[in-house]
Amino acid sequence: MTMPPFKSIAYASPQPGTRLAVLGAVHGNETCGTRAIQRVTAEIDAGALTLTRGRLTLVPVTNPLAYAMQRRNGDRNLNRKLAPTDAPREYEDHVANWLCPLLAQHEVLLDLHSFRSPGAPFVMLGPQNNSGALEPFAQAAREEALALRLGVARAVDGWLGTYAAGAARRAEFGNSSGIELDTDPRYGVGTTEYMRAVGGCALTLECGQHDDPAAPEVAYRAIVNTLAHLQLIDAPDPEPAPHLEGLRLCEVVPRLHADDAFLSAWTSFDPVTEGQPIARRHDGTEVRAPYAGYVVFPNTTAEVGNEWFYLARAEARLSRCAEPMP
Repeated sequence: MTMPPFKSIAYASPQPGTRLAVLGAVHGNETCGTRAIQRVTAEIDAGALTLTRGRLTLVPVTNPLAYAMQRRNGDRNLNRKLAPTDAPREYEDHVANWLCPLLAQHEVLLDLHSFRSPGAPFVMLGPQNNSGALEPFAQAAREEALALRLGVARAVDGWLGTYAAGAARRAEFGNSSGIELDTDPRYGVGTTEYMRAVGGCALTLECGQHDDPAAPEVAYRAIVNTLAHLQLIDAPDPEPAPHLEGLRLCEVVPRLHADDAFLSAWTSFDPVTEGQPIARRHDGTEVRAPYAGYVVFPNTTAEVGNEWFYLARAEARLSRCAEPMP
């Protein structure tokens, strides 16, 4: 099969400003970002939207093979262990070799996604400022300010740290079961994590359910608000959300057997009480919530040894951010 080509659309103003990249269809069946980007490019080309400062690069379809096949992945998940490679084997390796240098040319990334289950849109934040080994970062305030202006009411953080802890658990399971698993803690690195690693800041916006007709509008509004907030267009800075519900991913639970099953038809952000049964292992053991919180990213088709669902707790980080600066 001939590999589809990669395409980006770049606009540059004569005036200096922020370098922004916007991605759609990192996963091929998540097309709300594609449609929103197409709308923005049409408006720029028609003169209805004018870039007055900086640079804007739009990638309507980041994973052309998955998009053409109308499924999440081509050969594998592009949004895991994202990095250039000298020995590409899978289609997504070729995407990474094109995409990673492109991202490194920019300062800010907005990555537009959608999800399977019904639910409200939310934004995925990076870590708070830290000098740790896993994901050192110094631009949390810039990410938080943008997150408050995307038009959503919920923010989630804690992704990479929680994923790394889950990788350690999977390593134990792989050693005891003989199942070969990727247990590299950096396996959780996707577009936003890579962007932070090369000096930028980045947000993932989950715009709604895949087929929700409102999701492309959520994505479009987020792009325009980002352009205004970064002063790439002559428009007022959008008002920050007065309150953004903050949640922090705390734990990832792996599926250990093909007969492991959920006890309810969970959707992301369903609340659970401490001790509430969530699922049952194949041997009858119940998986209970260790604390009051929320089920996030439940995956009924998870492969054995891989992440099955996440647990999150309320986090006041963004509530503080919404308060006026002293």
